[in-house]
This record gives sequence, C-alpha cells and structure tokens, in this order.
Amino acid sequence: MSRAGTMPHPHPGPDPGGGKQTDDSGLTAAIETALTTYLRSRTADAGAIDPVFGEATEALAQFVLSGGKRIRPTFAWWGWRGAGGAVESQEALAVLRAVSALELIQASALVHDDLMDASATRRGRPTVHVEFARKHAAARWRGQPARFGAAAAILLGDLALAWADDMLHAAGLSPAALRRAAPAWRAMRTEVLGGQYLDVLHQATGDTSVRAALQIDRYKTAAYTVERPLHLGASIADAPPELVNAYRRFGADIGVAFQLRDDLLGVFGDPEVTGKPAGDDLREGKRTLLVALAVERAEQHGRHDARQAVLDAVGDPALDEAGVERVRGLLTELGAVQAVEQRIAALTGSALDALSAADVAEPRPAGRAGGGGHAEA
Repeated sequence: MSRAGTMPHPHPGPDPGGGKQTDDSGLTAAIETALTTYLRSRTADAGAIDPVFGEATEALAQFVLSGGKRIRPTFAWWGWRGAGGAVESQEALAVLRAVSALELIQASALVHDDLMDASATRRGRPTVHVEFARKHAAARWRGQPARFGAAAAILLGDLALAWADDMLHAAGLSPAALRRAAPAWRAMRTEVLGGQYLDVLHQATGDTSVRAALQIDRYKTAAYTVERPLHLGASIADAPPELVNAYRRFGADIGVAFQLRDDLLGVFGDPEVTGKPAGDDLREGKRTLLVALAVERAEQHGRHDARQAVLDAVGDPALDEAGVERVRGLLTELGAVQAVEQRIAALTGSALDALSAADVAEPRPAGRAGGGGHAEA
C-alpha cells in the first residue's frame, strides 16, 4: 500500500543556519538538527511519565532520524523562499523548525502504513510493529507479540502526528503566520489520511479503475508530498493567492507525475537502482494507473485472458520472475506503458507551465526581501 519513493531535490540554495550558498545538504542538515533537538526534548518529557515510555519514544525518534530525503520540509522551505522569505531574516529559524514538523507527519504515515501493509522492513531496519513484537517475544510477555507490536505502532504513529502539531506551534512563528499556515496544514493532514483510506478501500474492493488509481496518486502522494508543503511555505510568507495557486497546480501535477514514474519503476525498474525486487509493486497488490489502464484496454479490445492475467498477478505474493516478465509484456502490449509515459510528459509540462508563469522571488538576503511578504522577482 505504501506509495513512497524518491522525489527530486529543489535546486541548490542557502544554508538556513547562516545564509551561505551551499548545496541541499546544508538544508537537509539543518532540518536534521531541528528534528534532533525537538525529539530530544520530547523523549525526555515521555521519560518523565515513565522510563519505559521514554524508551518507546526513543524508538520513534530513531525511526524519524534514521533516514529519509526530507523532501516535504525542503519543498515547504523553498515555497517560503520563493514567496520572498529571506534566509537572513529573524523568522528564518522559526520557519525551518515549522517546516521540519512535516517529517513527523511523514513518520506517522509510514509507521501506520507499514503496519497496514504488514511490512517487515523499512530503510533496511525492522519496522516499528515488528521491532516491538520482537521485544515482546524476547521478554516472554503475556499475550501475542504481533498484537503488542501493532498496538505500539498505532500509539507511536499517533504520537508522531500529535508531536507534529506541537512542533509547528512551538516553532516560533508569529501568530499571524500560524493563522496563515493553518488552512494548508489542516488540508494536508486530512488529505493524506483520506488518500490512505482510499488505498485500503480500493484494495479491499478490487477497484482497478483509472479514477481510483488517480485519486490515490493525488491525495496520498502529490498533495502531501509537494502541493501542500509548497502551499504551507508560501502561506507562512504571506504569498498572494496567485502564487499559492501556481504552487498548488505545480505540486499537484508534478506529484502525480512522480508517482506514475515510481509505478513504472516498481514493475520495470532495475533492482540495483530502485533498491527493491522487480515486480514487488505487483506482489503487494498496488492498484496503480499502469494496472488500471492495462485492464481498461484489455476490456476495450475483448482480451479477457490478458485482463485476467494482469488481475491475477496483482496481489500475488508468490509471483515469480517469469510471472513478472509475462505481466511486463502484457502491460507493454496493451499500450498501458506508453499511455502512462504520455501522461507523465503532459503532467510535467503543465506543472512547469504553472511555475514558469508565477511571480517566484529570487533567493535574496533579508535586506532586499521587502516586508516579509511576496517580493518581486
């Protein structure tokens, strides 16, 4: 069910810590520092309740800090910068802390997603529910280890979501900036959970329609990965509606285009590049646009055997390499691969058109940014 992948980084830019020009590693390092500082404080709070709860939250902190590209805070930061936010301004550090809170929403989504998918590993480590199930089994506690692991994952995922809110509101933004950020923040949290529910529902009902696949791409990936983070950063900077709308059009289209590319890689990608076995998306039962278009085209051309072969492969955990190769041939033969490539190209073009037409500010120090709102490019 997980649709996570690797988004491209924005262009090189300023180091939030000192206003120096550097590559994105400077921004990523600053986000890591903000998260580490915040999580150290909150795990101490948890330990004051009981040391064993403190230990549990340490596992959550380690999960947050052990990997990830920090894509969402990066887009939010550049949404703020593109709306005239100045890296040397007094509010820059508060903005950095605020956008870093997005990683806690991501952690919540991943912890819960891994549980729903029954995934054993994440980033080369045991998933949270597996880690706590093993802890239960090793200690020979009462009850079922799997149930304990699931309970721990639900609670820690909920805690990550609560801490995300806390981190945003404790970041040091002005009351006015917090009010401006609220609509994007509220919408993003609801959308990602809505997308997650639709993903679960469509897998349960076997819905292979194009509409269902695009719904999940829109709300589970594009909205909370690109569109709303850009919206959030722009809102903090008090961007005009025209820029917010351009950001949102760009984010929605490029986010879906990214997911479609990830779907293609999930079936046709080189395992040495993607880091996962070829065909894993098929085995996991992902109802992607690629599958939906193949089924739709097979129905249109009366190719019932091809339709059934694709449907039988989706969600088959025992699908072998020969089976994957057979499905690849059908997806290509039915024209689904070409159709997805064409949609990626169209979405990328429309996204870039939306951004190129927007009045995006050039990165600049505080003395040239104007009154903290939108600066002229």
